[in-house]
Amino acid sequence: MIGTLVNTAGIVAGGLCGHLFGKALKNRHQETLTMACGVSTLFIGIAGAMQQMLHNEAMPGGGAMLVVACLALGGLIGELINIERGFEAFGEWLKVRTGNARDQGFVNGFVTASLTVCIGAMAIVGAIQDGLTGDWSTLGAKAILDLIIVMVMTCSLGKGCVFSAIPVLVWEGLLTLLAGALKPIMTDLAMGYLSLVGNVLIFCVGLNLVWGKRIRVANLLPAVVLAVLAAYLPIGF
Repeated sequence: MIGTLVNTAGIVAGGLCGHLFGKALKNRHQETLTMACGVSTLFIGIAGAMQQMLHNEAMPGGGAMLVVACLALGGLIGELINIERGFEAFGEWLKVRTGNARDQGFVNGFVTASLTVCIGAMAIVGAIQDGLTGDWSTLGAKAILDLIIVMVMTCSLGKGCVFSAIPVLVWEGLLTLLAGALKPIMTDLAMGYLSLVGNVLIFCVGLNLVWGKRIRVANLLPAVVLAVLAAYLPIGF
C-alpha cells in the first residue's frame, strides 16, 4: 500500500499548493490555467491513445472498433446506472461535510480531478505491482504527475480538486489488495485495450475543461471494464 499512500499524498500536496497559489490569481489568470490544463489533458489522452493504436503489437487491429463498441455500450450502461450522479452526490456530501457549502465549483472540481487521476493504466499496473512485489515505483512516478496536474487544476477549478485523493486512495488501495486475483486477468492485450479506452476517456475530460461540461465522462467508465473483457473475445480489434 506504500504506492497508494504516496500517490494520495502527492495529490493532497498538489491540491494544497494549488489552493494557496490560486488565491493570488485573478479570474482571467484562472481561466487561462483552465484552458492550459484542458489542452494538456487533451494532449495526454491523444498521445496515450495513439501510442496504443500505432505501436502496440498486441493490438494489430488498431483498436478503432474497440473504442466505438466499448464507449457506446459502456456509455449506455453508465447512463442506466447514472454513475455521474453518484460522483456528484458524493461531491455534494463532501462539500457540506468540509464546510464548503457555498463553493459552487466544488463538485465540478472534485469530479473532474477524480476522473483525471483515476482513469489510466498507470493506476492499475502500479497498484498490481505494489500488491504483488512491493514495487511502488510506477505509483511513485504517477504521484509526481498527479501532484502537478492537481496543483494546476486546483488553481483554476478550486479546492474540490484536493479531495480527488479520496477516490484514488480507495481505487488503488483495492487494486493493491486484489492484485493476486487480478494479475492473471490483466494480460498484455487486456492492458493494451484498457489503456486505449482509458486514454480516450482522459481526452473527454480535456474536452470538458476546454469547452465546458458536455460529456458525462463518469457514465462512460464501464467502457474500461468492457475493454478488458473484450481481450477475451475470439475476435481481434
